[in-house]
Amino acid sequence: MIYLDHAASTPVRDEVLQEMLPYFKESYGNPSSIHRYGRIATKAIDAARKRIAEIIGAKPDEILFTSGGTESNNTAIFGVMGQNKGHHMITSTIEHDAVLEPCRRLEQQGCSVVYLKVDGAGTVDVEDLRKSITPDTALVSIMLANNEVGTIQPIKEISQICKQHNVLLHTDAIQAVGKIPVNVDDLGVDMMSISSHKINGPKGIGALYIRRGVKLDPFVLGGGQENGMRSGTENVANIVGFGKACQIAREALEENGAHLRELRDHLIEKTIKEISHVTINGHKENRLPNNAHFTFLGVSGEDLIIKLDEHGIAASTGSACSVRTQKASHVLMAMGFSHEQITGSLRLTVGLNNTVEEIDRTVDVLKKVIPELRSVSPFKAKYGFTN
Repeated sequence: MIYLDHAASTPVRDEVLQEMLPYFKESYGNPSSIHRYGRIATKAIDAARKRIAEIIGAKPDEILFTSGGTESNNTAIFGVMGQNKGHHMITSTIEHDAVLEPCRRLEQQGCSVVYLKVDGAGTVDVEDLRKSITPDTALVSIMLANNEVGTIQPIKEISQICKQHNVLLHTDAIQAVGKIPVNVDDLGVDMMSISSHKINGPKGIGALYIRRGVKLDPFVLGGGQENGMRSGTENVANIVGFGKACQIAREALEENGAHLRELRDHLIEKTIKEISHVTINGHKENRLPNNAHFTFLGVSGEDLIIKLDEHGIAASTGSACSVRTQKASHVLMAMGFSHEQITGSLRLTVGLNNTVEEIDRTVDVLKKVIPELRSVSPFKAKYGFTN
C-alpha cells in the first residue's frame, strides 16, 4: 500500500510505541494515587506535558489533556461561551465540524455566531473580522491551517485585531503543529487545539493550550483531574506517546518539513504536467507542506478513491469526518466551487515515510484510472477529454 492520507491519521512511530508500552503493563498505577505506582504515572505525565508545551512554545501548566482535537475545540468554545450565554462569537465557514457543530449548538441556545467568508484560496479576510467584532464578542475561533486544502490563515494578524478589542482567540492547529513552526506567543493566541495522531502519535489523546489567566468553565466534571478542568483518570500511556511524538517532531521539524515539501511539490508538478483538466486547490504559497488538493474535472472523487484503493493507494476527498457522513465539502462550497468541481476533488497528503518512487507510482496510476473514469463521464463532450 501507498498511504497518502496523512491528514486523516498517521502511523505511530516505533520510538513512540516503545515509550508507551511500560504504561500498559508494568507502570499501570493511577496518577491520583500517592503510592509509588501513582507517583511513577504522575512523573510520566509531567514529562510528557513539558514535551508537548515545548513544541508550541508554551508553559507546561498551560497544557490541558483531552481525548483529541474534537474535545479540545469543544472545550475552548463551550468553556468561554458557557460564561457568556446569549453573547457573540466569530468563526469561519471552513472550520472543522468540531468547531462548526458547537457553534450551531450555541446558536440554538441563543448565542449569535458570525461565520466569516473566505476567498477562492480559502483565506479569511482580516478586515471582515475587524468589521464583525461587536462589544458583545467574547471569542474568535479560526483554524491555523485547513484540514482539506491546507491553506494557512493569517492568525498573527487576527490576534492583533482580537487584542485591540479585548477578545479571546482560539485556533484549531491540529493540522499545523509538527509540520510548520508554531509558537503561541508569536501567533498571539489564547487557546490552541492540537492532536497526537496527526504527528505519528497514538489516537485518542490531544491537548488544549490555555494561556495563563484565561478562565474556562470545566467541560467534564468529577474527580477534579487536570486542575479541575477535565475530570477522569488520565490516559497515561497515550499521554506518554503524545509527548514522545511531540519531542521527535520538534527536534526534526526543519528536516521533516523540507522532506514533505519536496514530495508535495513533486506530486503537484508531475500531476499538473501529465494529466489534463486538473487544478490545484488552496493557497499556492501559504499552505501546509504535506497537502496537495486537486480537482480532476469530469471525475467522481469517490470513484477515484475506489480505483486508487484497488491499485494499493490510500487517498481521500477531504475530511474523514465529512466522508463518514456523506456530506459535500463545506470547505470547497465556501471557496466558491461548483458542484462539478467539488465532485472531482481529491486530497493527497504525504507523510514522513513516503518516497519519490511512491509519488511517481501514484501519478502513473492516476494517469491510468482518470481516463477510464472520464470515458464514461457526462462531461466528456464538454471538455473533450484526452486523459
